[in-house]
Amino acid sequence: MSHPLIEQLLGTPPEAAPCEDVASWWARHRALAAEWPDPVSLAIAGGFAADRIGWAFASGYQAALRALAPGLPADAVVAFCVTEAGGNRPKDIHSSLERDGEAGWRLTGSKRWTTLGPAGALFLVAARDASVSGERPAIKLLRVASSAPGVTIARMPPTRFVPEVPHAQLHFEGVALEAGALLPGDGYERYVKPFRTLEDVHVSAGQLAYTLREARRFAWPRDWLERSLAVLEALRAVAQEDPASSATHVALAGALALAGALLQEADALWAQAPDAAARARWLRDRELGGVAGKARALRTERAWQRLGAGTPSRD
Repeated sequence: MSHPLIEQLLGTPPEAAPCEDVASWWARHRALAAEWPDPVSLAIAGGFAADRIGWAFASGYQAALRALAPGLPADAVVAFCVTEAGGNRPKDIHSSLERDGEAGWRLTGSKRWTTLGPAGALFLVAARDASVSGERPAIKLLRVASSAPGVTIARMPPTRFVPEVPHAQLHFEGVALEAGALLPGDGYERYVKPFRTLEDVHVSAGQLAYTLREARRFAWPRDWLERSLAVLEALRAVAQEDPASSATHVALAGALALAGALLQEADALWAQAPDAAARARWLRDRELGGVAGKARALRTERAWQRLGAGTPSRD
């Protein structure tokens, strides 16, 4: 049985075309999306085509959003808008969605650290439904065009790592929305929580695929390549599972641990790489994988507890 993605990872020349801005990355990502419609395969293909971790991350991020909401338009950069000044938990979300007549809504509020926000054509915004009272906020997820009247986008300073990927602060001032802008179901349970898992899967797959391409370019040991392919296959399998399942979280923790070990090994191999610019970007961007590490560890611990196994020793 043929495996076209692995064949491409091993058979395609390992040199990546330089990519200096979001527009260039997006054109390449869209071309790959036409070839690899499955989100996790797209994340891997996008990572392999990237000339740096930042664009591998961007492709994984877009792929994760399509896994979360498959009906999103293929021709639009989408940005997930949850975090506010206090954080991203339901109690921290104060952006408000109010009724406007019988069929419409009005959105008011602000978001910060919106990934790809300055380039986003479509925002997925988490907001409180002001019509629902109770101790726990009722969170809805809604689609908002970046060009809609009342939307203000302010670029935030570049981050310490992957600075090519821009972030934005967003402000919504009474943005008018039709009823169809709301995605069905509970915005937090159905979208925000699963996205954390989907992002981990797809972004990790993209970053590892990028590193695999560089490994081929620099002729790293075959054993490293073989183990990287095995972990990519594991991530592809996890991507097909329910992102809310405790069993999925435990399996993902194992796959991410293996990926992390490979990337640690890569640090020493990068030290010998002759491409100084690529090596400097790796050293700068390497810590991307550690972002939200505490949250992932807590998610795994809770998953073990829900499975009735407690928290097994790591020894």
